[in-house]
Amino acid sequence: MSDLIRKDFARQALACELLGSPFTGRVCRLLGERLGDTSRFGARVLGWEGNPQADALPLRAAGGFHALKRQGDAALAAAYPPKEVDNDALWAALDAAIAAHDDFLHGFLDSAPQTNEVSRSNAILGAALHVAKRTGLPLAIREIGSSAGLNLGFDAYRYELGSAKWGEPTSPVMIEAEWQGASPPLDAKLEIASRKGCDLNPLDAGRQADRERMLSYIWPDQTARLARIGAALDMAARSGRAVEKADAAEWVEREFGGAGVKGETRVLMHTIVWQYLPQSVKARIEAAMERAAAGATREVPLAWIGVEADAKDAASASVRLRLWPDGTDEELGRADFHGRWTRWG
Repeated sequence: MSDLIRKDFARQALACELLGSPFTGRVCRLLGERLGDTSRFGARVLGWEGNPQADALPLRAAGGFHALKRQGDAALAAAYPPKEVDNDALWAALDAAIAAHDDFLHGFLDSAPQTNEVSRSNAILGAALHVAKRTGLPLAIREIGSSAGLNLGFDAYRYELGSAKWGEPTSPVMIEAEWQGASPPLDAKLEIASRKGCDLNPLDAGRQADRERMLSYIWPDQTARLARIGAALDMAARSGRAVEKADAAEWVEREFGGAGVKGETRVLMHTIVWQYLPQSVKARIEAAMERAAAGATREVPLAWIGVEADAKDAASASVRLRLWPDGTDEELGRADFHGRWTRWG
């Protein structure tokens, strides 16, 4: 099994490089090639009992080292950006961190990454504008896998979508995306009637330990991402929004189980979450949405927005919108996993 795990680290290394993080690619590649099983951390990684790709095992491991570097580990600080070292020196730093912090790194593997990549909000905005345009109603947003709830505040950010601009010009969070194809209806009236989110392990944007855990998953050579998500965390903390700790299926069943509010469009949304859900949870969510869809009307429409990986293109996520009572189901476009570009239409 360790050979399959080592191959998955190589796969993730290539993915990191394609997503603009050659440094994290190097970390993943070195771990895949040189990690041994003499430490608790190494033994757990190489003997991983789940699916290493579905569980994002390489990113869990890389996040642990970045967390230690952010905490001031001297060996890692000397080898991590902005410093530049060769692979032998970088491995020596990683190996020293394992020896000094074996229990910490072992425990860090417990949780899946929660990057809460705020740049994905450009795809959310595009889909939400379509819903607002088509229904003409305020949106009641409900998000699963909310983490710290950064994407719940998507309408408070400013956007540069190619040559188009949208949002509050003074917002401290600016999201720039290369926009390909048609523009979403940027002139649509977008009003958020309410917003709620849930997560199995919600993070509090105002709690330093939670902020640090989230930032540890942001790749250390991507300083613009770190700054942008830091600013979004500040905004979320000031908003006072709290993400509810709940199972996604139970929460969707509850939130979408009633009749809805007349004059509002109920919206379920999620970004890069579906792949982490057990099949039984997915089935319950789909069943709950089918029941809600059966009761949708022009006065109480229902929408489902997903920005998720699929089998069509491994290098991008599908931006999918389902809308009732019409029953339409369409791919609005494709988006980069980190929101660097969106291809619409």
